[in-house]
Amino acid sequence: MEAESSKVVNTPYDDIFRTLLNDCSSLIIPVINEIFDERYSGDEEIVFLPETHFLNQQDGGEEKRITDASFKIVGKEEKKFLYECQSTADSSMLVRIFEYSTQIALDQGEITGNQLKVEIPHSAVLFLRCKDTTPDKMMIEMKTPGGTVCFDVMVMKSQRYGIDKIFEKKLLFLIPFYIFTHERHFAEYNKNKDKLEVLKAEYTDIRNRLDSLLESGHISAYTRKIIMEMSDKVVENIARKYENVREGVKSVMGGKVLEHEAKTILREGWEQGHQEGHREGRIEGENYGTKKGRLEQARETALNLRTISLDESTIAKMVNVSIELVREWFDEK
Repeated sequence: MEAESSKVVNTPYDDIFRTLLNDCSSLIIPVINEIFDERYSGDEEIVFLPETHFLNQQDGGEEKRITDASFKIVGKEEKKFLYECQSTADSSMLVRIFEYSTQIALDQGEITGNQLKVEIPHSAVLFLRCKDTTPDKMMIEMKTPGGTVCFDVMVMKSQRYGIDKIFEKKLLFLIPFYIFTHERHFAEYNKNKDKLEVLKAEYTDIRNRLDSLLESGHISAYTRKIIMEMSDKVVENIARKYENVREGVKSVMGGKVLEHEAKTILREGWEQGHQEGHREGRIEGENYGTKKGRLEQARETALNLRTISLDESTIAKMVNVSIELVREWFDEK
C-alpha cells in the first residue's frame, strides 16, 4: 500500500464528541447497543482508556495520536471499544482505525512467559456526513504467518437518524449532530423565513422532549444542559456562513440557565466530580484523583453558571475555589 498522509486535523466536532462522551458518558451505552447489537441496560461501568498513543514510525521516531473515544464497558463481561467521529469520509480512516486499535491492543497487552496476548477493541466510526457510496461496514484484514485474521469496523451514519428514531432508541448522543441532516438546505432556510420556522419547530420539539425526559427523571439537568450546549457549538461551526440559520436554532436551544436549574447543575456537577475522582483515583491514587476530578468538575460547573446573572465572586463561592481561579477559567474560554 502506498504511504498516505498520516497527519490528522482535529475538527470542532471531534472536541464536541469527546465532551459529550466525557461529561455524559452514560449516553454512549444506547449508541453501543445500536451499533454492535448489544443489550446493555445502562447500569454497566464505563472505564475510559488512555486517549493518547505514541505510534512507532519507520524512521525510529514516534508520532503522538489522540483517539476520539477508547473505553471498556464492564458488565457480565468486559469488552473494549474504539469509537471515532468523522465529519467527512476520507481514504485514511481505515488506516487510522488500524493504527489506533493495534496500539490500544499493544498498550493493554499481556506477556505470559514467551507469549504476548493482545485484544483488538470492537471498533466503529460515526460519520456525520454520508453519501450513497458510504459503506455500512468496513473491514480490516491482516495476513499473518499463522493465517488471515479479519475484523469489522462498524459504521453509524448520523444523518440516517430522524428525531423520532433518536428518542425511540434513546440515542441522545446524536442530538448535537442532528443539524447535519439539514446542511444541504442551509442556503434555502437562510433566505426563506417560513422554511426556517419549520427547522426551528423541529428544534423546539427536541427541546420539549428533553424537558420531558428531565421532568420524568430519565436524564439530569446537567445532561440536558450539555446536550443543548453542544448542539449550539455544532450549529455555530456548521452554519457559520448562514446567520439566520445559526441564530434561529440557537434561539431555541441556547436559552439561559435559570437560577433553580443552576443549583441543580451545581449539585449534579459535584456528584459527577466525585465519581470522576474515584475513577482517577483507581489509576493515580485516591486523594490525587478525587482532587483532580473535583477541580475539573468545578471548572465545568463554573462555566455553566456563568450563563446566568451571577458575578465571579458568587460563582467562586458556589464551587468553592478562589476568584482568581474562576477568572483564569473564564479567560481560557
